[in-house]
Amino acid sequence: MIKIGWKAGPEQYPPSDLLEHAIAAERAGFDFLESSDHFHPWDEGGQASFVWTWLGAVASRTSRIQIGTGLTCPILRYNPAIIAQAAATVGALARGRTFLCVGTGEALNEYPVTGLWPDYEERQERLGEAVDLIRALWTGKRISHSGMYYCTRGAKLYTLSPEPIPIYVSSLVPNTAGFAGRYGDGLITVGGKKSRVYQQLLANFEMGAKDAGKDPSTMSRMIEVLVAYTDDEASAIACVRKYWAGAFVPALFNERIFTPRVSAENGEVVGNDTIKRGMCLSGDPDDHIKFLAQYVDLGFDQLAIHSAGPDQLAFIEAYGRDVIPYLREEGKNAIAR
Repeated sequence: MIKIGWKAGPEQYPPSDLLEHAIAAERAGFDFLESSDHFHPWDEGGQASFVWTWLGAVASRTSRIQIGTGLTCPILRYNPAIIAQAAATVGALARGRTFLCVGTGEALNEYPVTGLWPDYEERQERLGEAVDLIRALWTGKRISHSGMYYCTRGAKLYTLSPEPIPIYVSSLVPNTAGFAGRYGDGLITVGGKKSRVYQQLLANFEMGAKDAGKDPSTMSRMIEVLVAYTDDEASAIACVRKYWAGAFVPALFNERIFTPRVSAENGEVVGNDTIKRGMCLSGDPDDHIKFLAQYVDLGFDQLAIHSAGPDQLAFIEAYGRDVIPYLREEGKNAIAR
């Protein structure tokens, strides 16, 4: 079954507005929403609300839509035990309709809080240990853990989700996808790349899952895709550039880029063609259906739709009316093929 989600952007909108957007997303027929977990926005003009408080509000104002982070870095500014508690509490409030997406993070969010930014190999080691500890705490047992990076002594979660919480592990390039397959219940990645990249990424993800004794056919594959449901190309690109251009900069993984101002300055070097190439920019619903269906054909079963606005409510309503019903039908056809 293909699930269509809405990507919430706390980096762009204040939490009260974003809450109304989440309620609208459920009403419009989106199956899930996933939200960034940032300490800093990409641009000085942005926002950066605390996602765990916001998800609690969403849980109390919705009844059907699945909710979770996309994604959380549980290794530096967070202790993984606290993330285990946070996600379990959201699961309790949402009566089990939650998930957790995790990754190795960005200097933009981790370095300002901790002054730490280890190399990728260490961050990946930390993430593997963090995932194991989170899962252990979700059993409700007392956990005494002495690892390379984290330690607990008789730690126990007294508030648990009534349903298991799936953990999706991020992979942006094929050579990290095996790790996601070994540690995750599913995969999360981002769109806008060539199909051969995703083919190799998914193959490595499946290989990692098999190495861990899991059945890849039972594991979800989520992808975030950037869209603008409009024919006003200049305005759409300007909006992406204002709030999100920093996300296109590979150097965001460098500790020198840890403030919105520096992120935005580096984002200025990203060309309009680069932004446009990685998204679907069109006012024709058929273009969006075809664009998104290509990811279904590649093997992704959860599509998180991200629009940079500015009128998020209008986008959610229009997409729910014009695209989602037909995309689901296209997804059924892809599975049949």
